[in-house]
Amino acid sequence: MRALLSRAIGGPETLELAELPDPVAGPGQVVVAVEACAINYPDVLIIEDKYQMKPPRPFAPGGEIAGVVEAVGEGVTAWRPGDRVMGVIGFGGLAEKIVVDAVRLFRLPEGRSFAEGAALLLTYATTIHALLDRGRLRAGQRLLVLGAAGGVGLAAVELGKAYGAHVVAAVSSEEKAAAARDSGADQTLIYPRAPFDKDQSRALADQFKAAAGPGGFDIVYDPVGGDYTEPALRSVGWEGRYLVVGFPAGIPKLPLNLTLLKSCDVCGVFWGAFAARDPQANAAHVAELFRLWEAGRIAPRVTGRFALAQGGSAIAKMAARTSVGKLVVDVTG
Repeated sequence: MRALLSRAIGGPETLELAELPDPVAGPGQVVVAVEACAINYPDVLIIEDKYQMKPPRPFAPGGEIAGVVEAVGEGVTAWRPGDRVMGVIGFGGLAEKIVVDAVRLFRLPEGRSFAEGAALLLTYATTIHALLDRGRLRAGQRLLVLGAAGGVGLAAVELGKAYGAHVVAAVSSEEKAAAARDSGADQTLIYPRAPFDKDQSRALADQFKAAAGPGGFDIVYDPVGGDYTEPALRSVGWEGRYLVVGFPAGIPKLPLNLTLLKSCDVCGVFWGAFAARDPQANAAHVAELFRLWEAGRIAPRVTGRFALAQGGSAIAKMAARTSVGKLVVDVTG
């Protein structure tokens, strides 16, 4: 089988297309013939050894797949060859076949493409956990979404609207603002590119506060980090929740006096650990996502398709933070 491998620490240009032996399923495992693999920001970090997970090399990046069950291992009864599946696997998805623990897979609904299936779980499952479990979102609350045109950003816009929030989408361009509006955002806000000096940071805080209104935001969803975090925190209202989702713009340092003055919470969102620690709660969230998907309330937006040999280009586009929605590698294309 073919796989796009990381053999040495480095950027997307270091990835190599190679031939590997076909994998074999062990007890409790399934071999999946991968049709599509979505690209996410952890794929940028993992090949540079900057992610919390550091698999031994060589390995294929790609943590979110959809495909067809090819073989099942001993003790697997929930799946059989030919089943269409989707799942979040951590890494290894940029390969034509992969061994996956059977419990990590979900059935790809009929009528949904492999590209859609590969693009759903990581972003939407992260976001539903963030908004409902960590953010305690209720109808009528005001939600600020940073990086609102990326995969997790658009998921936050859609889920925020599905649960009755007033959603303000913050983005870096008019093109991205249009994407956020198409996904249901009530307001859009275009911010400048970091880094910011003190005056620029203060100006951005004022921009966020103006969008929030006199009561401030009830929830800020932040998958961006960096110099955007403190200005956004300043727009949080009394007893608001600041959801820490990711750091493509850098890991920020916060003046904690702001949390005291606002009596607000800064909440970490680590969906992978949540799913591992409470698989039943995660399965309930996924079932809810499938219900919303079927009802047309959410829909992953795939805006870029790449062949397996061009998987490094997809990761480079993700690293440049220029993409809208989700990028998908057609592994068998």
